[in-house]
Amino acid sequence: MNDRSNDFHVSANIKDHFEELMRYGSVKSALNFIKLNNEQTTMEQIELTQIPAPTFKEEERANYFKNRFIELGLSNVQVDHVGNVIGERIGKEDGPNLVVSAHLDTVFPEGTDVKAKIIDGKVYAPGIADDGRGLAALLTLIAALNDAEIDTVANLIFVATVGEEGLGDLRGVKYLFTHYDRIDGFISIEPGSPEKITYLATGSRRYQVTYRGPGGHSFGDFGLPSAVHALGRAIALIADLKTPIMPKTTFNVGTIKGGTSVNTIAQTAEMMIDLRSTSEHELLQVVENVLSILYQAAELENKHWGNKAVQVEVKLVGERPAGSQSTDSVLVQAACAATFALGFTPELDAPSSTDSNIAISLGIPAVTLGGGGDFGGVHTLNEYFDSKDAYFGIQKILLTVLGLVGLQGYIHPLLHSDIKKGNHL
Repeated sequence: MNDRSNDFHVSANIKDHFEELMRYGSVKSALNFIKLNNEQTTMEQIELTQIPAPTFKEEERANYFKNRFIELGLSNVQVDHVGNVIGERIGKEDGPNLVVSAHLDTVFPEGTDVKAKIIDGKVYAPGIADDGRGLAALLTLIAALNDAEIDTVANLIFVATVGEEGLGDLRGVKYLFTHYDRIDGFISIEPGSPEKITYLATGSRRYQVTYRGPGGHSFGDFGLPSAVHALGRAIALIADLKTPIMPKTTFNVGTIKGGTSVNTIAQTAEMMIDLRSTSEHELLQVVENVLSILYQAAELENKHWGNKAVQVEVKLVGERPAGSQSTDSVLVQAACAATFALGFTPELDAPSSTDSNIAISLGIPAVTLGGGGDFGGVHTLNEYFDSKDAYFGIQKILLTVLGLVGLQGYIHPLLHSDIKKGNHL
């Protein structure tokens, strides 16, 4: 078990809240619906996974979700300016707004074979888990609420987001928080077991770095500075950086390219850098150090050859805010109580980078929860999903949601609409 599971306790009031919730027939009915539809959820998971959705090209899958949201009876269904699909399930009273989301995009480029194959009971397909499971869980959750005829006190906003992966830079959820009137709580669904709860956000900055010089013949023009050599100097200096273990702070040069031939002084050289931390302060510190190195490397290369021919261009291509929240946060407490209610022991997972980053950085309670099932090979062509007992994940999300938004005439919502919000975007 993750050691973080020892860092929290669920308050007696919230435990009582969920014990009461579990006694209602409509809640039992919804939980049973999810269990009985485990296979159907997997079938829908396969169907939507086979619709290609590379980051920045999610339109076809978004259209599928728009139609499914309409079929499931959501109100005000729309595709917003950046491509998020949004539908509302309106509560019976003027209460808080809870967003429940999963992301449409995958890491796989256009042209990837996404046809599912079933081998030894497991479903293999690129994206079948991340985030095929989250998307299928989202739809089954809505269907369960409908089947059990559950009326909530507060409003539920269901969102299939774009741009969660890679250089998508959380563009969908960033747009959502900038343009949606009021969001009081946020749940993101990713692949994972019902025990795990992600409540801390790993922040990141990503840079595209290009060194440019005059170029020339390796022998005839020897003495001119090289863009590749400047790049090498930068990488060597970055590799020698020291960063704290706690809060975990990391750096990585992910890709490099440049030069034209073995006997050419390189005119251009380029690299992609990924910087991460669970602390916004430490993230900004490593950013400052790396940026300083990038310019220093150009100066060192020029100084070595006695001119100023090499220049560097630094472009920010990804920005994800870091953030943290107390284990006393209402969403963390509710998710833990829901996990206990199903007979599991909750595990507060390590910090991660998900759509929840934005909410957490703004001071809005948020968690990322697992949609259930076993999985592996994420972000590879051998990605797989095993649906055995996968329904537990969706049951846990259902209970968490109902505890937060309340049952009309029976249980008040734990979530409030007076959350103090920051503005870190």
